[in-house]
Amino acid sequence: MPLLFKRSLLPKLRSFPLTAEAVTILSGAAEFRRCLLEKIAEATQRIYIVALYLQHDEAGQEILDALHAAKLKRPELEIVVVVDWLRAQRGLIGAGKQPGNAAWYQEMTRTHQSEVPVYGVPVQTRELFGVLHLKGFVIDDCVVYSGASLNNVYLHKFDKYRFDRYHVLHSRELADSMHHLVKHGLIESKAVHRLDLPNLPTTRSLRNDIGDLRSRLKYAAYDTSAGSTAHTGLSVSPLLGVGKNNPLNRVIVELIASAQKQLTICTPYFNLPLPIIREVNRALARGVKIDIVVGDKTANDFYIPPSEPFKVIAALPYLYEISLRRFAKRHQRNIDSGQLNLHLWRDGDNSYHLKGMWVDQRYTLLSGNNLNPRAFRLDLENALLIDDPRGEWLQPRAKEQEEIFRNTTRIASFQNLETLPEYPAAVAKFLKRVSRVRIERLLYRIL
Repeated sequence: MPLLFKRSLLPKLRSFPLTAEAVTILSGAAEFRRCLLEKIAEATQRIYIVALYLQHDEAGQEILDALHAAKLKRPELEIVVVVDWLRAQRGLIGAGKQPGNAAWYQEMTRTHQSEVPVYGVPVQTRELFGVLHLKGFVIDDCVVYSGASLNNVYLHKFDKYRFDRYHVLHSRELADSMHHLVKHGLIESKAVHRLDLPNLPTTRSLRNDIGDLRSRLKYAAYDTSAGSTAHTGLSVSPLLGVGKNNPLNRVIVELIASAQKQLTICTPYFNLPLPIIREVNRALARGVKIDIVVGDKTANDFYIPPSEPFKVIAALPYLYEISLRRFAKRHQRNIDSGQLNLHLWRDGDNSYHLKGMWVDQRYTLLSGNNLNPRAFRLDLENALLIDDPRGEWLQPRAKEQEEIFRNTTRIASFQNLETLPEYPAAVAKFLKRVSRVRIERLLYRIL
């Protein structure tokens, strides 16, 4: 028996009780945007917005304007925005030199009577090696949880949307726990500074403080002392993790190991880390039916149509497809029997960003974790694990899955997926060069 089960975390997790009515699943990105704006306008105590980024575009402007309006209306309202330090100070990938979102935050603070502090959290000294990937907006006593960041496409402001998961959980204990970690575990750190004020320190000057913060985060956890380990009814456990073998990673692996009948996994970037691959293989060996939903390469947020000029970033969706094809080829017998089902999501020009898991009829994992090596080793991640031992929440859960599968196509054979000779010439040329110099394996570790 693997050592993992001797130190099992699942039975020891402290969780906060829920009722089925306390959890709402929003239908899509547009409803997510409406929900956020409504709750911001109605807030009376606190608003903590935590995301990879808050983008300077129409949807981002709408959110930041709403936060300033809420603060002006209720000066006593505690409002904090937390984003990744490095991501906020660069422009969009492939868009040339840009000032980044920090310049916009500073302009908003300078031109408004109200003050909405925007804090930048540096998880590493370089974005390539780790970012703030926490999710969850605490608004009064509720938590709005999604893998989405805040911009036009994530919030479906115009024609295109990026498909994600959207949950609203009403739990004072959960909200308090998530609020406490951000306030005392992040923004009080010497490494964390306000991005909405001028004269930002350089990342280089913060090197020691960033090292201290990352070291502390490796041992940090949500405060669940107000929770229970009883696991007798519907409940939720907040999880945190950064670096190898962290508690969140271990719980994810344990969840797969615990599956007896049915396992569903969603990931936008098919590049499963080795611990997940091993447990998926073991689950197949013991007869578990597995569904994995990924985005078609054209639904990847890095996809660039062949008609547009080639950029290196455009090769990423093809690398993920290569990984998916290899996995499908290895498991073709399971695909043929119907035990393993690989589903490609595609809906016009829209993109796919779902992540999370469903295990048997009991566990549902909400997370921004992409279930890839980068998430398992580099980024600061979190998740909410919903435990439903009595089956109190099965209907909403099933409805969410039905919506996810609506725009998917099952892969009947690995041969249905394209190969290198079928890729656009510029993409194929780049991938051949990558393979020739043998850095493909390194790329998969940081993507």
